[in-house]
Amino acid sequence: MNSNTFRLAALAVAAGPVALLAAVPAHAAPATPTTGGEGRASAVVLRTGLDVSLLNKSVQVPLKVTLNEVQAPASAEKTALSVNVDGVEGGAPVSVLRADVATANATADEHRAEGYTNLAKASIHVPGLPVLSLIEVEKVTSKAVCETGRKPVAESNVLGHVAVLGKKVTLSAGGPTRVAVPGVGEVSLDLSKTVTTERTAAATALRLKVSVNPLNLNVAEVEGEVTLAEATCETPEGPKTPEQPGSTNGGSTGGDSGGGSTGGGDVKTQTGSDTGTAPTGANLAETGGSSATPYIAGGAALLLAVGAGATVLARRRAGSQG
Repeated sequence: MNSNTFRLAALAVAAGPVALLAAVPAHAAPATPTTGGEGRASAVVLRTGLDVSLLNKSVQVPLKVTLNEVQAPASAEKTALSVNVDGVEGGAPVSVLRADVATANATADEHRAEGYTNLAKASIHVPGLPVLSLIEVEKVTSKAVCETGRKPVAESNVLGHVAVLGKKVTLSAGGPTRVAVPGVGEVSLDLSKTVTTERTAAATALRLKVSVNPLNLNVAEVEGEVTLAEATCETPEGPKTPEQPGSTNGGSTGGDSGGGSTGGGDVKTQTGSDTGTAPTGANLAETGGSSATPYIAGGAALLLAVGAGATVLARRRAGSQG
């Protein structure tokens, strides 16, 4: 074998591994577990949706006020004790709410969401009633809790006395309580409303429907709704479980060869007959074969063919020179 023949064979042998290495795909690193969405929660001490009419409805002013309204995912807390509005009673400010305690909290993360409201020794006023309170409460609370894997819970409590338009009232959970005062107006109260679904909860301590027209003078007619101590929540989705290759849940038995799910949510079972795409972010089990096997076999065949051709060529040249 002359030097040219040897060089040709050596180059062919060296090129084989390079092509083979370039054809073998790299394995992806295992994916980190993904995180599910956070829950949501909200809380508000006071919300009004009132329409104030002045001078025989020649001037109408919407009175939309909120006190200590908070929302999560970002945890929040507010404790303001009063709220005033201007421009609805002859230019003088109106103190809509005053309280000794007025707290709203909202927290949420991947596992739990909670809204909570606490109001104590509070009185609410509306335009046209500078002295007489629309409602006075000793203590009301609302709480809504949504936790992953558990049923949402909503609860409200009205503790101590409640006075509406100067009258002490006994509230009933069976339906609205109506209080009418001649020459002043009428208020209807709904007590402790709670609503829950599979993923949400909402609680309201008191909701008032207001229709006030003091002395029927049409100086300040007020109609609308007032909400006290409201809390809501929505259950978090929770952390998602990463897909696992070649594994089965502990509760499954039998030889299922269809490659289907065993009821484990996002975890899928791989079998020898599974021709689908492997789960993202998971390495195949080392069983002696892999996706690189065809490339290795092709590379080996290429090396054998090149070596055989080089040998035949060398022999022919040697024979012709002899």
